[in-house]
Amino acid sequence: MAIAVSAVLEALVDPGSFESLGQLSPPRAEVGLPDYLARLSATRDQTGLPEAIVTGTALIDGYECVVIASAFEFLAGSIGQVAADSIVAAYTHATDVGLPVLALPCSGGTRMQEGTSAFFRMIDIAEAAQRHRRSGNLSIAWMRNPTTGGVLASWGSLGQITFAEPGALVGFLGPRIFETLTGEKFPEGIQTSESLARAGVVDGVVALNDLRVTVATILDVDINKEPTPVAARPDAPEPSVPSISSCLASTERINRPGFVEFISQCTEVTELHGTTQGERSDMLRLALARIDGVSCIVVGQDRSAQASGASLGPSALRQARRGFALADELGLPIVTIVDTTGAELSVDAELGALACEIACCMADLGAAVVPSVGVVLGRGCGGGALALLATDAVIAAQHAWVSPLPLEGASAIRFRSANFVDKVAVDLGIDAHSLQQAGVVDLVVAEVPDAADEPVEFIARLISTVGGQLRDALHG
Repeated sequence: MAIAVSAVLEALVDPGSFESLGQLSPPRAEVGLPDYLARLSATRDQTGLPEAIVTGTALIDGYECVVIASAFEFLAGSIGQVAADSIVAAYTHATDVGLPVLALPCSGGTRMQEGTSAFFRMIDIAEAAQRHRRSGNLSIAWMRNPTTGGVLASWGSLGQITFAEPGALVGFLGPRIFETLTGEKFPEGIQTSESLARAGVVDGVVALNDLRVTVATILDVDINKEPTPVAARPDAPEPSVPSISSCLASTERINRPGFVEFISQCTEVTELHGTTQGERSDMLRLALARIDGVSCIVVGQDRSAQASGASLGPSALRQARRGFALADELGLPIVTIVDTTGAELSVDAELGALACEIACCMADLGAAVVPSVGVVLGRGCGGGALALLATDAVIAAQHAWVSPLPLEGASAIRFRSANFVDKVAVDLGIDAHSLQQAGVVDLVVAEVPDAADEPVEFIARLISTVGGQLRDALHG
């Protein structure tokens, strides 16, 4: 049963803040068979709504945005000409005045009673949504139960960040239509919010009661781009120059802090999942967050996920590229976290264009119009590591290292044996100190004596260093 649009707005926006956008576009003469026009009139009397779309400006925890919401109670939220006009006008208004959009679709799709011409309005809606994104404004979508057809295939899927209602039916073709056309049924649970979240189509499943906090957190990071002041900190200790063997041993320690520990000391964190195009890798983590008071996009490799079997394959790198694109669209700096034993070695990775995705990551990151800081947190093995290091500045932990390929492989190339790892590591100059001397690492953050022995203090020191680099880049 679809939640009424009035109940959704009541739970989401600040009390008394919703103001209807009204008739932003010229009135349109409605056409159709007499029985359809009579049904329209009766539906308006029954619901008290003029159409299947409600648009307005509202405050969410004090942040102003444009809300575009389906009214499923009005002819199943179907989109005809007038409803399409309202959607296009709302996106256009948000673009013109520079406001984020919160899209709340709930619909069976195009209104069949208005014919194919109504179907073509999906194009106008998609173009208006894309213009809004390209103007540097944020768009968040929360897909309600149900969201199908042309609505899902236009404004429902064009948010930069997309969530869905728990248990919602979300799919391109409604299950009844699918069965009619194919003579088969979808497997149980395929067209659900949870299934799409696992597949990387939506960023997560969020209940209505939690949606207000989730949206407000994202708006806070996006709107408050000016770094907040931080208290003066004591001078950080100078990093020592460890031996290669101690670097390798340190980065192998199971309890060495990684992405999980890093993001836990950030604030206003919202994790995103997947590429939005049916791919998801838990090895690559993507989040909006505030680091040391600076709003940014964090793209990081999760050592704990890789240790549990997650791979750094093409889908992970496409997920990273989504993060880079989002940062450019929103004008937020990028922070990358490198900590990997290497990219996926498989037939699937080769056929999935792994090398191309590494190249595209470097190209996208290097061409980003926003400041970027790369962090080598632990192991930085091969092209999978380099993919996240085409940044304006590179910071490395004291024991971190970067190698062109797994050291056993480098040893085999040099000495036809995998038994000369330490020697080849020295020759390659993989350690943070050597990389700083070579000019490819800008700063080294001390471990006292090892990050695994002081995880909280080390991560706090690292975050302070990253924050300082971001502040310098933003105000330099």
